Order: sequence, then structure tokens, then C-alpha cells
Amino acid sequence: MTTTVSAYAAPAAKAPLERTTVPRRPVGEHDVLIEIKYAGICHSDIHQARDGWAEGIFPMVPGHEIAGIVTEVGDGVTKFAVGDRVGVGCMVDSCRECENCTAGLEQYCTGGMVGTYNALDKSGEPTYGGYSTHIVVDEAFTLRIPDGLSLDIAAPLLCAGITLYSPLAHWNAGPGKKVAIVGLGGLGHMGVKIAHALGAEVTVLSQSLRKKDDGLKLGADHYHATSDEATFEQLAGTFDLIVSTVSAPLPLDKYLSLLKTDGAFVNVGAPEEPVSLNLFSVIAGRKTLAGSGIGGIRETQEMLDFCAEHGLGAEIELIRADQINEAYERVLASDIRYRFVIDTATI
Repeated sequence: MTTTVSAYAAPAAKAPLERTTVPRRPVGEHDVLIEIKYAGICHSDIHQARDGWAEGIFPMVPGHEIAGIVTEVGDGVTKFAVGDRVGVGCMVDSCRECENCTAGLEQYCTGGMVGTYNALDKSGEPTYGGYSTHIVVDEAFTLRIPDGLSLDIAAPLLCAGITLYSPLAHWNAGPGKKVAIVGLGGLGHMGVKIAHALGAEVTVLSQSLRKKDDGLKLGADHYHATSDEATFEQLAGTFDLIVSTVSAPLPLDKYLSLLKTDGAFVNVGAPEEPVSLNLFSVIAGRKTLAGSGIGGIRETQEMLDFCAEHGLGAEIELIRADQINEAYERVLASDIRYRFVIDTATI
């Protein structure tokens, strides 16, 4: 039978989140019931709860950085057992049949992957995310969290971690490569950690030098302020790969000038506003301007295993559920180092 669970939801666009209950479907043959222990707060939660990208589905329970414990499994489940430590990221289903899905790229499902929240599942019912006590997920879209990672610092890896790991792996960040991470926030700090662990020479490009000491401790080799015009002159033609994590429009032509020939500038931050570009910035130097989403299920598990092997977790500030609205304002003010995580026992 359908059950109801406690959650925090935005009742309407731009409305403060409030405590409520939402339905969860019965545990099906291939489903697992997860008792959520921790849920990260991603900037995309704020975009969607405030209709920043598109019109949302309300009431909306955000949260796609979920870590918890399996408490029930369907009769056909083979990957998980009660008591397993698991995670759920940004998607809970896809068509599973298209070329991308069969290649392990479910995030680019041509029929549209089903988001963990603010989406409709295959039965037409809205999905509700991780700001809740429990969630039912198909085992095919459930990740195993290695024993080497505590659940609280693992939760943000399900979005922030894979969002950076995927482009760094795809564009071959590693020994001999110079990689820049634009922005040292919830996404950027994981980019620094992962790029460093992959063996690349890592530079942080940030508005100011305010977080320089943090950046160097996290694994950056260099740290530069983009508010200083001399930075763009000094670093012209330096990088093989630049990954931008910021959710505000950037002067792309200036950033593209920092790439070597055949370098790539990859956007993982998604501004609400359009950006402009002079195409000569990519024509000169055969440069690539690209974007990257999350990763597929296989790659996300690879990322979790990599992070456990290298001792990488998010830098977090643990909060109570009744602090979510305050946390949203602090994210917008860049007043967090570096990821808020909700203790769902407080919901």
C-alpha cells in the first residue's frame, strides 16, 4: 500500500519550505525502501523550488543527494539487502532502451530521465526528493556507498561529486594535464579534490582570494582571482581543461582565452540567464565549449568507489530540517563551506 512519510516541501514557487507529508509508492518487485539519513542541499534545489529554470511541479520536495540505509527490498531485488548503505542521486528512472541508456548514459536518456524530484514517473505521479525520511527507488538507480565513506559526507557526492567527476574523467584530467576549476563552492571544492586525486595540476579561478587557503588545502596547486584583470593576461593559453561550476553568466571569451590549443571549457553550473559568445574565441585555437550533466549509474558507482579509495568526501555543515530556508539564503550569499547537509532525523 502507498504510505505517507514526513518531508519538507515548497508548497509553491518561491514559497518557504515547510514540514508536510508526501506519499511513497509500495515497494515493488525490484524496489528498495531507503530510510534516508542525510540529504545534501544543491544550488539546483533552489533554482527549481523558485522556478528559476522552468515551471516546477508543486508541492515540491527537493533533494537529490541522498544517503541512507535499506530497510525493505522487493522480491526480485538482487543487488541490495536490508541494512545496506546506499545512495540516490539526480535520477530515479529512464527509458532504459535508447542508445544512451544502453551505453550507461542514462542521464542523457533520449526519452528524458526521471528526476528524483520535480518530475513525473512512468505512472504519471510526481516524484519527491530527499528532504524526507524515506524513499522508494528501483534497485537499478540505487548506488552502493562504500564502507570507507561516512553517509553524511557521501550524500553530496551523489550530485556534486559525480557532476565534477564525469567531465574530469571524460576530458582525461590526469598527470601532465593543467586543469582549472572556476568557483570554489559546493561543486567546485569537489572538483578540486577529484582533479587533484586524478593527478592533474589544479588551479582555482575564483572572484577573490578569500578562499585561497581553503583551496590549497583541498588540493589546488594555484589560486587566482578573476576580479584581477592581470589574471587573464598571466594565464592566457595555460589550461587543457577548464570546468566552470558557477551559476552566473561568465564572460566566456575571456575564459576561453585561458585555454591551450584544443583545450575545452566545460560548463556544469547552469545560469538562469543566457550567455553571449564571439565564435572567434573557439575558432582560434580549435577550442571546445561544452557542457556536462551528471553521470550514468555505472559512472556514479565508479566515482563513489574512487572517492572511498582516495578518502574524498564533501566538506559539509550539518543542519536541522528547520534550518533549510536559512540555508537557501546562505547558499545564495555564498556563505557556506561547502555543502549543507540535512540530518533527516530532524524532519
